[in-house]
Amino acid sequence: MAPLWALLAVFVAGTVKGTAGLGFPTLATPLLSLAVDVKTAVVVLILPNIVMDGLQFARRGAPTATIRRLLPLLVGGAVGTVIGTRLLVVLPTRAVLLLLGGFVLAFVALNATRFSPRLPPSWEPWAGPLAGFVAGVVGGVTNVPGTPLAIYFYALGLSKADFLAATAFTFLIYKLVQIAAVAWYGLLTSGLAATSLALTGIALAGFVAGLWIQDRLDQRAFNRAVLALLGALGLWLVARSVLV
Repeated sequence: MAPLWALLAVFVAGTVKGTAGLGFPTLATPLLSLAVDVKTAVVVLILPNIVMDGLQFARRGAPTATIRRLLPLLVGGAVGTVIGTRLLVVLPTRAVLLLLGGFVLAFVALNATRFSPRLPPSWEPWAGPLAGFVAGVVGGVTNVPGTPLAIYFYALGLSKADFLAATAFTFLIYKLVQIAAVAWYGLLTSGLAATSLALTGIALAGFVAGLWIQDRLDQRAFNRAVLALLGALGLWLVARSVLV
């Protein structure tokens, strides 16, 4: 049942990504970790994420000014991703499950409460590298950097277009650093690389389906269903971390 569940989990998460524009690692990682070791789930999901983020960035693009603005965030995130990947190697499975479950629940709480802080422009030079570092560490350990990044981008008060462009570009860079880090630390074996490549095709099929659904489904009802699913998964992962 594990291979079938893996295909279903990645397809569903890819569909969510295509429909909502984000959420693939947030949904796919806890779903897949119900069937395989959580560290394996993190590793095999990086490549599908890179391909989808690359396609999303190619469609959206990003102004040069936005990319320059994100450079401190990207540098901090690259350092944090390497450190977070190292923690993924050395931490016990229980700790990784607990961290993943905690950040999934934080993501749900952020979306459910519509938490929207604002960051004074004068704080950005030091807040960017710090937010990037935190997101990188979290993403390296749990494969879910979206929560701290979403908080930071909301706090900047970016326009919708800049928010989508910044998210796609930042995720793409973080995931490229992450796949290099897992390879360096010996987590990306040839067998897992082949599995990741196969899952990329499944994720892309879901991504295309999500793009088709996007114009045909009430977004509010869809978002509520996804948040309910993520909340249940987060609680289950926290429970698993106690029982492991």
